[in-house]
Amino acid sequence: MKFVDEYRDAGLVNSIASEIKKITTRQWNIMEICGGQTHSIVRYGLDELLPREITLIHGPGCPVCVTPLELIDRAIAIASLPGVIMTSYGDMLRVPGSSSDLLRVKASGGDVRMVYSPLDVLQIAEQNWGKEVVFFAVGFETTAPANAMIVTEARRRNLTNVSVLSAHVLVPPAIEAILSARDASVNAFLAAGHVCTIMGYSEYEPLAEKYKVPIVVTGFEPADILQGILMAVKELESGSHRVLNQYARAVTREGNLPAQRLIREVYQVIDRKWRGIGTIPFSGLDLNDKYAEFDAAKRFRVDTILASESEKCLAGKVLQGLIKPSSCPAFGTECSPDHPLGAPMVSSEGACAAYYRFRKSESHV
Repeated sequence: MKFVDEYRDAGLVNSIASEIKKITTRQWNIMEICGGQTHSIVRYGLDELLPREITLIHGPGCPVCVTPLELIDRAIAIASLPGVIMTSYGDMLRVPGSSSDLLRVKASGGDVRMVYSPLDVLQIAEQNWGKEVVFFAVGFETTAPANAMIVTEARRRNLTNVSVLSAHVLVPPAIEAILSARDASVNAFLAAGHVCTIMGYSEYEPLAEKYKVPIVVTGFEPADILQGILMAVKELESGSHRVLNQYARAVTREGNLPAQRLIREVYQVIDRKWRGIGTIPFSGLDLNDKYAEFDAAKRFRVDTILASESEKCLAGKVLQGLIKPSSCPAFGTECSPDHPLGAPMVSSEGACAAYYRFRKSESHV
């Protein structure tokens, strides 16, 4: 399959890994932002092909994982109301809130449905005029344009029974938060290729210049990731800090301009709390005043619901790259995919889920 099989070719992967070993002379910490990249790294053992001088740090690039506990609780509160149909993508249904999750609401009689596209939400609304249809919108810039279509289309079709609970987050502010931390130790970043298909990569250039850190837009297959690491190491070894594009087959510098216009049309940038990390300024997207009538938090008056993180769950440290998942005392015992304490054990992009599936034997338990 073009652009898949060729980027999983063992010969190509080993060749790139050998080149990385040849040029590496110092200790370098490289963070992959995207959880999809993390899963590829762990699944294919790409970190084991690298020289000891290179440490890969798993970043907060899983939007399901960083959705704050209070937003999960708000979604659960709305879904528990009579006459409500709660919809969302699959990963969100099992993410634990303070005391429940959306699947438990469904098991207790709530109408909770998994959808595969925004069009599904609109179809459900058209078929259920007597009910309120709510979409729990989660994702980075990648899914923001498609999710924005829910409200633009709802208005065009006069679907007054549709609303959105937005939990969208933005990547560049998260990178800046990591780089500006007192204990910052990241020397280079692998940026998420799918985010950059929408946003391009020009917005990373000021960050690279300000913090003197190279950023490489990278794909998700083994050869993609190793090539991205190779490009980053070349920058580091030469003392450069450019923004480079490994994923040129899908990403351009300017990105998808119509999608960006739709984001600006529907959303406003807000300060967003990230689960286990805290509030990052200007790191979230919420519906703007023009589309406030579709804001589920306001419609159902749940925006006052707050929540505190479990002390047992070290998801925050995992998401910041401060520890590996297997270093958490609860990993594989109190916390597993069947009984998760935090979202990184549930999401298909969560680092804890990747380690549980592919490297459970590394746990100290």
